[in-house]
Amino acid sequence: MTAQIFDFGTQIRKSPYFDATVRWGARAFSVYNHMYIPRDFGDPEQNFWNLVERAILCDVAVERQVEISGPDAARFAQMLTPRDLSKMAVGQCKYVLITNAQGGILNDPIVLRLSENTFWLSLADSDILLWAQGLALRSGLDVTISEPDVSPLQLQGPASRDVMQALFGDDILDLRYFWLRELELDGIPLIVSRTGWSSELGYELYLRDETRGDELWEKIMAAGRTFGLQPGHTSTIRRIEAGMLSYHADMDAQTNPYELGLGRLVDLDTDADFVGKDALTRIRDEGISRKQVGLVIDDAPLAGPNTRFWAVTKDGTTIGKVTSAVYSPRLAQNIALALIAAEHAVLGQEVQVRMDDQSVRAEIVDRPFFDPKKTLAVSAAKVA
Repeated sequence: MTAQIFDFGTQIRKSPYFDATVRWGARAFSVYNHMYIPRDFGDPEQNFWNLVERAILCDVAVERQVEISGPDAARFAQMLTPRDLSKMAVGQCKYVLITNAQGGILNDPIVLRLSENTFWLSLADSDILLWAQGLALRSGLDVTISEPDVSPLQLQGPASRDVMQALFGDDILDLRYFWLRELELDGIPLIVSRTGWSSELGYELYLRDETRGDELWEKIMAAGRTFGLQPGHTSTIRRIEAGMLSYHADMDAQTNPYELGLGRLVDLDTDADFVGKDALTRIRDEGISRKQVGLVIDDAPLAGPNTRFWAVTKDGTTIGKVTSAVYSPRLAQNIALALIAAEHAVLGQEVQVRMDDQSVRAEIVDRPFFDPKKTLAVSAAKVA
């Protein structure tokens, strides 16, 4: 059998788990934050069922960390985001938006507070390191902005709790949703958080010693064998079911939080002066012209996720676009996220989706499509 070759050159970095993922069956990669990310371990539908019924281990080292440290770290972190961080405790994590001066979204990271004066931004796919360094240069604040060599893995799915207990003992069951701990596994230094990009019960393990990536991967897979753990990749099916957003697909610098229904992440009443505050105040007061909606597309099951933005039309007029679409085997429906003219964002309304050479019926529905209260992800990790 000919060895698989994945090689764009040294400008595209490989994670410390790269060789392990190839060894465990990764068939294809894409590029995210200038790094390889595994996208194919075989049948994506089977990957979905592995996630929701048991557990999967995913290489997400592409979620690069921007470290903010120094006496003014908290003030600078707040300057980056419209979400109020004033009550964020050491050991806590928060999902935030990073906005530009026009209120557009530059990234939607998880913020981790490691210490009183140290924060990490665990990034989606955009160059926030450069943005933060530029802002810091002119801020007058005493902060250092760097990219530590830290590489997260995601362990996600209902059996992830059992795998973590096997690895770290009973104490890990007390780790709350969106909190973190500094731990070691046989001398491997880690930050472990109850977070993940799946809307399932899950954990992220941030490796702090790049030389031990292969070892960490194998230890987790060995501990998970009894519980049906499989190697996998982030599931497009599950994330669209959950209404989770993908940067560059469902949002970008021309999209504002209110269009996406994320006004809860914008705290305009705070005294903090964050980038985009004036613009977001104006947008809130004037209202929005576009709005994200869910769609159920009435057609044969999609063979895979959309690879282009499909036009959404009403009475022959284009009113928006489908940003993410996939067939959900659990719901037995084609489901999609779309950004359309706000006046047409009416639940139950029929629209048309122009998919390549055909136009098909779709209905506007609420989202998330499954588990709207996120009971799976936020359920207590410790069983009574």
